[in-house]
Amino acid sequence: MANSAPKTPDPFAANAQAGQLLARGVCRHLQSYDFACLEEFVPKRGLRVDVMAVGPKGEIWIVECKSSRADFASDSKWQGYLEWCDRYFWAVDTDFPVDILPDDTGLIIADAYGAEMLRDAPETKLNAARRKAIHLKFARDAARRLQSYRDPSVARQFAPH
Repeated sequence: MANSAPKTPDPFAANAQAGQLLARGVCRHLQSYDFACLEEFVPKRGLRVDVMAVGPKGEIWIVECKSSRADFASDSKWQGYLEWCDRYFWAVDTDFPVDILPDDTGLIIADAYGAEMLRDAPETKLNAARRKAIHLKFARDAARRLQSYRDPSVARQFAPH
């Protein structure tokens, strides 16, 4: 992983939590593969994934960012995310004990500035109806987030319940 840390202070990095920093690095990396990413995406009520990414061929990846062993151990919902993506990955930093992660999932090493894929995730194709629903929700959520930058009342109006 190339260190692309800025030479000037990074206000986001100074105020973000560890998982948010990993997510930013993952999104930067996935953009190099022409993926569009949304952080903290809710595929359905009760589930919130750290990164949902849609690739150039419509493929859907989920990346869960774990900042520590305790963070991983306390995640009891991750297997419920598998039915919402074609591939599932963990993103961790270089100090994370990767031997505790399931072997049948992908592995990404990340920091706030970039990432490197160490293990590809097995592919389990979504059915067409689920894929269409996720694409539609992804597009609508992304558009609402973009609109909320211009009109903060949009963010309040469409906040997840």
